[in-house]
Amino acid sequence: MKTLVQGGVVLSVDPVVGTLPRGDVLIEDGRIAAVAPAIDGTGAEIVDATGKIVLPGFVDTHRHTWQTAFRGLGAGWTFGQYRTAVHGTLKPHYRPEDVHLGNLLGRLEALSSGVTTMLDWFHCATGPEHADAAIAGLREAPGHSIFCYGADGPDIEPEIRRVRKLLPGDDMALGLRGPVMSTMDETAADVALARELGLPVSTHVHGTGGWPHGDRPIAGLAERGLLDDRTTVVHGNGLSDDQLAMLADAGASVSISPDAELKMGFEPLITGRALAAGLRPSLSIDDCPSAGGDLFGAMRTVFAVDRGIPPRDILAFATVDGARACGRGSRTGSLTVGKDADLVLLDAQDLSVFPVGDPAGTIVSAGHPGIVDSVFVAGKAVKRDGRLLGVDLPALRARLLASRDRIAAAAGIAVDGSWVP
Repeated sequence: MKTLVQGGVVLSVDPVVGTLPRGDVLIEDGRIAAVAPAIDGTGAEIVDATGKIVLPGFVDTHRHTWQTAFRGLGAGWTFGQYRTAVHGTLKPHYRPEDVHLGNLLGRLEALSSGVTTMLDWFHCATGPEHADAAIAGLREAPGHSIFCYGADGPDIEPEIRRVRKLLPGDDMALGLRGPVMSTMDETAADVALARELGLPVSTHVHGTGGWPHGDRPIAGLAERGLLDDRTTVVHGNGLSDDQLAMLADAGASVSISPDAELKMGFEPLITGRALAAGLRPSLSIDDCPSAGGDLFGAMRTVFAVDRGIPPRDILAFATVDGARACGRGSRTGSLTVGKDADLVLLDAQDLSVFPVGDPAGTIVSAGHPGIVDSVFVAGKAVKRDGRLLGVDLPALRARLLASRDRIAAAAGIAVDGSWVP
């Protein structure tokens, strides 16, 4: 089976291929077979990309997808209010079916906005049934999803081993409790388990002081040999330049959630300082109660706040750099021959972006989910002409609303924005 995406502006994010003002992308057996100004389409299904920008699918490296039902509720919350509301008030009332719906609808929303690969940072593991429901929700949505299990409690090993048997490939990661939410010895044990099972690790670090290891958590990890190229630090606000350099030296990565970080009162974004230290940041949403769920907004925030970073670099954060952070740099993130055919077609005729001069500059400064015309995952169309394929959205919307209203009633809160934690 061959598909030829023909006649679009091809923004490959591949340094060799570059940007083609008019180009074609040939897909064979789910992979990119060729990228060129013109390709013979004999025997291929033709996808007319005239008036479209063709680029690789976005990669979100950190999203707490289970919280989807409470979108917008925490738009004005501080981090302390968020923790009180989501983890203290709402989370205890989540049933497995609520987790399932949150992950399914959240993953579909991400897919609809062009996110073809997403790391789901799951920390609603009240029991094994909740974890299984989260995985099922991800699997029901067409897209590459990585289940990052943020297991909690004194003995996480049996549960991590159980889930690892369910996800034997590269679809699983371990969300560390440490170094800021547990002792360094506990963190070392968690990292040892992850390495034994072949799992990448992701950990939240932000702010200065107030944690068990003060404002030197990365130095503590480095001293114990707990950093490597499968480590992702989420946020990183407040980390000193020398600790960012330690991450770079270890081959680790950082995941920036610009909207959530700024809204919740974290330290300034570290995007520019990370680049100066030799780190290529990736981008992520974090949580939809406080931030929008599309990476267009994340790119635009970085562009506006951390001036001096070129649009092409910011686009790379959301694509190829995110793929590397997820351990999938050889599989996705750019329109490169041999990689999975994860493609997004943007409507360049839409008046919000027309006329397009510099495509990267246009996407970073003015792009939005409304211009996502088509999405392909491993060569399969999952969205065409602005609509997700094979999804009964009215039925799913009704189920998610019922889930939200039940949780809110059980928690004794209002969802109209009047409730303040």
